[in-house]
Amino acid sequence: MPLQQEKKQKIIKGNRLHEADTGSPEVQVALLSEKINRLSAHLKDHKKDNHSRRGLLQMVNKRRRLLAYLKKKDEKRYTSLLEKVELSK
Repeated sequence: MPLQQEKKQKIIKGNRLHEADTGSPEVQVALLSEKINRLSAHLKDHKKDNHSRRGLLQMVNKRRRLLAYLKKKDEKRYTSLLEKVELSK
């Protein structure tokens, strides 16, 4: 269930800070959010897939830690990212 290359490039282009940016917290949170949405849809159909559920929880926690880091580092970037990714905090 990995993201398709075109979709991943589109997400990176929409959230990067500069031309060569692929690993900033904004990009990582956006990619994780897309993966989380896809995996959540999968788990709605496959309720007993506990191995994937564990992966989902790991991704949610990683996204939470990245958001906490970004909030501590730069509040303005944090709020703009929440609007882009359509998360509520």
